[in-house]
This record gives sequence, structure tokens and C-alpha cells, in this order.
Amino acid sequence: MPTTVIPYAEEDKQLIQRAYRKLLKSIKTPMDDHDRMNIRNAYELAVQAHAKQRRKSGEPYILHPIEVARISAEEIGLGPTAIVAALLHDVVEDTDTSLNDIKKIFGDKIAKIVDGLTKLDGSYDSESPQAENFKKVLSTLVEDVRVVLIKMADRLHNMRTLGSMPRHKQLKIAAETSYIYSPLAHRLGLYKFKTEFQDLCMKITDAETYLDIAKKLNATKQDRTLYINEFIKPLTKLLDEIGVPYRITGRPKSIFSIWNKIKIKKVPFEEIYDLFAVRIIIDVERKREKPICWAVYSIVTDVYKPIPERLKDWITTPKSNGYESLHTTVVGPKGRYVEVQVRSERMDEIAERGFAAHWKYKGVNDSEDVYDNWLDGVREILENPTEDALEFLSDFKTNLFHEEVYVTTPRGDMKVLPKGATALDFAFHIHSDVGYRCKALKVNNRLVRMGYKLQNGDQVQVITDKNQKPTEDWLKLVVTGKARSKIRSSMKEERRKFGEFGKETLMRKLKNNKVDFDNGADTLVNYFELKSRPDLYYEIAMEHINLTEVLKKFNVKERKLVEIPIEIVVIPEPKPKTPTKADKKVEGKHKLLIGGEPGEQYNYSFANCCNPVQGDNVFAYLTVNAGIKIHRANCPNARHLLANYGYRVMKADWIVTTNSSFVADLVITGIDAGRGVIQDLMNAITSTLDINIRSFSIAGNEGYYEGKISLLVANKDQLIVAIKTLESLDNVSTVTRVE
Repeated sequence: MPTTVIPYAEEDKQLIQRAYRKLLKSIKTPMDDHDRMNIRNAYELAVQAHAKQRRKSGEPYILHPIEVARISAEEIGLGPTAIVAALLHDVVEDTDTSLNDIKKIFGDKIAKIVDGLTKLDGSYDSESPQAENFKKVLSTLVEDVRVVLIKMADRLHNMRTLGSMPRHKQLKIAAETSYIYSPLAHRLGLYKFKTEFQDLCMKITDAETYLDIAKKLNATKQDRTLYINEFIKPLTKLLDEIGVPYRITGRPKSIFSIWNKIKIKKVPFEEIYDLFAVRIIIDVERKREKPICWAVYSIVTDVYKPIPERLKDWITTPKSNGYESLHTTVVGPKGRYVEVQVRSERMDEIAERGFAAHWKYKGVNDSEDVYDNWLDGVREILENPTEDALEFLSDFKTNLFHEEVYVTTPRGDMKVLPKGATALDFAFHIHSDVGYRCKALKVNNRLVRMGYKLQNGDQVQVITDKNQKPTEDWLKLVVTGKARSKIRSSMKEERRKFGEFGKETLMRKLKNNKVDFDNGADTLVNYFELKSRPDLYYEIAMEHINLTEVLKKFNVKERKLVEIPIEIVVIPEPKPKTPTKADKKVEGKHKLLIGGEPGEQYNYSFANCCNPVQGDNVFAYLTVNAGIKIHRANCPNARHLLANYGYRVMKADWIVTTNSSFVADLVITGIDAGRGVIQDLMNAITSTLDINIRSFSIAGNEGYYEGKISLLVANKDQLIVAIKTLESLDNVSTVTRVE
């Protein structure tokens, strides 16, 4: 029980003290007196520093760092150093406490972690401040992974308590989470974090679908429990005969993964049978794990018929994020598919806690360090840092791949690359110099193009030439961050060499015209709107800029270039025509409030990538040169825009109108019953629903058809009625809105 003098109301004091006690109980790692004192001091400092702050929900702000520390300890398994840093993670950014104060009290190591967790100054000049902050956090990954793990805990608590934030900020935070934190959680093996991130993001971007699936899952919970018990019953007797401790759990799949299945398989919720997975976890020493897991697999497939193509052996070949498990799908009672996962307690801990748990077992029985290769790839991206934070983030994201491809060298060494990687990616994966000098590639002894996409089991041979150099076209032939950053680095060096010739030309021209070099170079950089002097030198060397002609546009005064003003001819504005009804429909004015103000004040239009209709969850995005675009929250491009350019996003709300129409695209599939199909669809849309069709196409093959239809609807409610009406037709299987 802390004795700190807490400058809060009595009710708040009790909340804070309960949260602190909960944190202390959650710590499972060994601690000495110094660790306990550090945690206590960090708690007291944070309580005092955040005394005047409250969260959007109204609760004391200090509850947030305490909860982040608890998540770090209990849900990731981090130790006392990380807990101290988690308690202090916001004090430098949000309070008067400085990094030097932290260093004096807690030492360099904790100060460095806190610094990594502190956002850059808001005044930092950048095209994307969010990307700059991502870059800062991710750059600490190879030095101390605890920075990223605490950041994960911080983001998870923020996502769990996002309800009190304004709607457009919820969308921005959810997009950031989906864009970088969810794939990073997967890459670090934090399975629970990844699935919770995905579900929480979906709850914000597609709340209707999320709540619908959650409701259906809850309604079928009792049936699922009975079915799992029925499935397990014939297995237990045979598992007991093995003579090792085991436990069996049944868990529903995440709402996000169920929604993915519905979209991919194009079937309703009721026809998704593998809504849950049965996990059999054995408790044996490490050397017996593999044979016992296969023995359990044998028992399961003796009792239930397996689906051979659904066997995944990640025990013999673990995933590159350290995940080990044996997965199979079998036909259970009543003909339903059931996914079964077989693993040891050690494998289960690594699967749930990822990176932190992996280090607990590192070095045991000379186990391979599954993260070293990945961290080496991250280091190589950091060794060639790009000034463009968005480029860095794009390169880094390719290292967060979910699926992998396994290929071998001619010597038989196995290499793991992201699914979709090319033969040229493989060359750079072997070594940067091999990539630079790559002249040709052979896959399975057959010459292939550099952009050939690798397949599992491919044997790849790289043919090199010392005179070979990367070209700009190579950037289109690779997907991995390492290859892209190395190619860009090589090209920058080539540009620099060319630029030297351009610089000499510029120096000579400016000297002949008696112009100061520094002033002349900077003036021309600004005149051509280039990023830097090297860009100017390169453009001159490539003869894209004719200095003789350009300098005619300037006078020389006091050794400086002064642009000659251009005479401006004023042309009278044409008399505006009276807007017609059609013009008003295209402009879409008075349909939206943007940033709380009437939309007619802005030059806005609806994004073609997602075609919002009235009633959709939307946001406004300020483009560089196309005015404001209105996007749906679940638009395919929303995640990228919100995550990287959140500062350009504005709140958008619909104003109910009765004379507007919006474009909505649908894909319809079903049984091809001949000409009657088209007639049924047309009657349902034009006669029953009285909706105008903008375009329609349909193609049938082998008893199956797919139709694409574009409708003009008044709002989302009318669109939902249209979808339900079409779904009710006899020969219609699915109706999906194009996202």
C-alpha cells in the first residue's frame, strides 16, 4: 500500500491505489529490492507529474501509465526495467519532467527507453509527422525491443478505451493500429495483441458488421460449448493412454477472422462451420515435444477424418516469428469442420506472448534464435536511412509479412522470405553485393526473369557480373524492404556521382555571371521547387535544366540572382452560368458537414475508390491538389491515408437530404438458371425497389454466375433494403457491396 501523498479527490485516490496494487500483483518476473524501489519511485513520480491531467473519459490520467505497465508485465511478461519505463512513458512528453530528470533518478537505460517512447516535437517539419514518430519508435527496435513492446501495451490500452474520443480521431487511431501495430504484433509473435487489435479496429471502422457477428457468436455460444464437449469426449480416453499431462481448450475465432472468412468464401455467417479451434496442449520436456505432438495428431486423425491439404507443420519448420504448432482440420460430428491445434506448454507461451517469451527459452538446447535474421533485416534498413519517413515506413512494413515462402540455395540452405517475394529479392537477401551485381537468375535450373515470384520449394541460383549496377526499374521488381532500400541507396550514390558534373557546370556558369555560388544554387533550388542542391546538380548533369536559358530569367544584383518579374495580363472572369439541377447533384453541396461547418464552403467530392452513400461512416481528407475527398471509413485506401496523413483528416457528418443520389456497386453470385436470372434481378431492382441502374454486367459458367451492378441509391438504408431483397431471390447466393 503506497504512502505517497496523492493530490487527488478521495474517490480518485482509491482508484489509483487499486490500480497500483493490481499492477504489483501482475508482476511474475524475479525482482530484488532495487527493482521494487525503482517501481515505487517511478509510480510516485508519475502520480505527481500527471496530477493535473485527466483523460477524455474524465478519469485521472495516471491510470493510463499504470495500466500500460500492468499490460507489459501480465500480458507480455516484461520485467521490472520495462515496468518502470512504462510508468514513466508519458511524463517527458506531457509534463514538466525532463529526460535529464529521469536519467538522474533511474539511470541511462531507463532514460533511453523513455526517450524512445516520447513523441517528436509537434513542430517538427515533415510531410507526415505520424510517419516520423513511427520511424523514431521503430528505429529503437534493434537497440532495445522493450521500447516497441511497451508501445504495443500503450496502443492496446488506448484502443480499449477509445470510446471517449471524437469519431474522426477514433478512425485515425484505428487506421494507425491496423496499418503498423497489428502487423508488428504478428511479427513479434504477440498473437493475442494482433487479434484484439484487429477486432477493436473493425469495431470502429465497420461497427454494424462487428456487432452483427458478435451477436450471432453470443447466440450460438451454448451450442458451440456442447459441440466442443461432444468433439473432445472420444479423444480423452486415447490421450490418457499416452501418459503425459495435457489440457484441451476450445476457443472461438476472432470476429475479424470470421468476417474475413465470410468475405473470402462469399457465404453467410450460418455457413461458416469452423468458428472455433480446439487446442490440445501437452506438458513435456523439450526433447519429447515433437514425437508426442505427432502422437496426439495421430490420435485425433484416427478418431476423425482429416482434410490432408489443411495440415500445417510449424513444429518441424517454425514460422519466422517463432510460432510453433501442429494444425490440422478434421471432419467432426455432424459433418462439421473443426480446426485442431497441437502444441506444448512452451510453444503455447511463445504463441501467446511472442518475443518476450521467446527470450525466456533462448539458448535452451541450442535453440535457433528465430528473431535474429529478421532483426538483421531491420538493421540493414536502418543502416541506409532514407530522409523520407514514408519511404522508411513502407520499407519496414514489408518486414512485417504474415505469410512466408521457403526456398533454398544451390547448397541446400533454406531461406525464408515474405510471400510474394521475387527472385531479385532473394539475391539481395543473400547479400547486398550479390543483389547489386545480379545479372541473371535461375530457379530450379531454369532461367527466369528477375521479377519471378518465388514458390515454396524453389531452388534459386544467382548469376553475378562485377559490371552490373541496379537501375530504377529494379524498384518495380522487388517487394522486400531490404532490397528496396539497397537499390535506392545505390541509385543515390549514382546520382551523387552524376551530380558532381552538374555541380562543376553550375559553379562555372555562376562564376562567369559573377554570382555568389551559395546564393545562386539556393535560388535555383527554390525556383525549380527541388528538395535539395544535389537534386539540382543531378538535373543539370542529365541536361534536364538548360542553365543558359534559365539564367536569362534572372538579373544579377550584388552577386545575387534576382528573378525578372513576369508581366501579368488580367483576363476578365466569364459570367457564371446559372447552376442546373444536374450541376448541383454532381457538386453534392449541402449533403455534409465538414469539420462542423456546412460542406458548401469546401470544394469536396466523393472518392471513386469507395463511393460513399448517405448514411455511411465517412471522413473528409484534404488532398494535395484535388480539394477534399470524402471516403468511407472502411475504404481500401482509408488505412493508409489515416495512418500516414492523419493531420489532413477532418470530421464529416451527413445532412439528411431527400433529392440526392449516390453510386453503389454490388457483386452478385448464384446458380445460373438461364435467362430467368437476369429477368428476376431486373424486376427486383426496377419494379420492386424502384431503383435506377447505372450499369449492369453478368457472366455465367458451369452453373455459376457473377453479376456486377451499379445502382443509384438515396442513402444507406435503401442500399441495405436492396441487398436484402436481392439475397432473398431463389437463384442468388451472395450479394456484396464493393469496398
